Amino acid sequence: MENPVFKPELKMALIDFTAVIPTYNGELRLPVVIDQLLHQTGVENLNWEIIVVDNNSTDATATLIHKYQQNWYHPFQLKYIFEAEQGAAFARSKGVLEAKGEIVGFLDDDNLPAHNWIIEAYKFAQEHPRAGAWASQIHGNFEVEPPESFKPILFYLAITERGDKPHIYEACRKGFPPSAGLVVRRNVWRDNVPIRLFLIGRVGSSMLGSEDAESLLYIHKAGWEIWYNPAMVVNHIIPSWRLERNYLISLMYGVGLARYYLRMQLLKSWQRPLLFLIYFINDIRKAVLHFLLYRRVLKSDIVAACKMERLIATVISPFYLCKMAFKKWLFSITYDAELKSELDFKILG
Repeated sequence: MENPVFKPELKMALIDFTAVIPTYNGELRLPVVIDQLLHQTGVENLNWEIIVVDNNSTDATATLIHKYQQNWYHPFQLKYIFEAEQGAAFARSKGVLEAKGEIVGFLDDDNLPAHNWIIEAYKFAQEHPRAGAWASQIHGNFEVEPPESFKPILFYLAITERGDKPHIYEACRKGFPPSAGLVVRRNVWRDNVPIRLFLIGRVGSSMLGSEDAESLLYIHKAGWEIWYNPAMVVNHIIPSWRLERNYLISLMYGVGLARYYLRMQLLKSWQRPLLFLIYFINDIRKAVLHFLLYRRVLKSDIVAACKMERLIATVISPFYLCKMAFKKWLFSITYDAELKSELDFKILG
């Protein structure tokens, strides 16, 4: 019997790669990103698609993409998906659910991929079958060039420059890469990453960051490798306001608040009580030492102030997360009670 896998018509129906672009009010930024994707090289033999996930934008993002679609004459599709729940984590999750590609690459609406980004991402998947996710080399395209002293905190702006050789991320040492320019196997994500993450990102009143790391944590715990692939190059457009003190302080505070949750997820259950105490004491030590060393310059030195904010947030992280978990539990009880009451009313009525 003929093997259906080798039928040309079935082969053509497969999608090799999906580029997912989560966006919020990206009307002015998206055209440049889409243009970069339109000029990808080496993809002539790939069947691929672009998905723009509109994360509840209030500008004309939807109109922009619909206009593109009306004049779309390319061999690959441009799809528009709406995700009402605010937060990049929700938009990425929706993108993966809607993706038809076996490989899914994430681009933020301020990420400009090099012209060979897709083919290099696809080739890496073939060469590294145990890779569940692989990150791009990301350079900063700064509106205002940051001072040299900012170098220690540029990583938190999704700048990833780790040399010209591919290597595996070691979660316990250097953490995980940002989701900007990240590429994953669709089924690995679907099978292991929850639709709703605990760290929802910086949305509304929530200060929690590091939702990127939580996603990759699940992939790592499932036994898949997470790589850095410098052949995939992305330029990250960074406006001047992202180098301002208030933004950086807020960013670092959010990173610190997520610290406890990520640490505990990397440990076995029996290790957590003892190591929590060790971590907590060490975090207080680091915060006090940093304050004593830099207290005179915390108002003038942005980098020192950012590190101080991250250390303080790390110390209070377990208490903040417990408070947040309690609120979620209380909300679920209230919601369940209201739902039961409504059902009882309908039944009795």
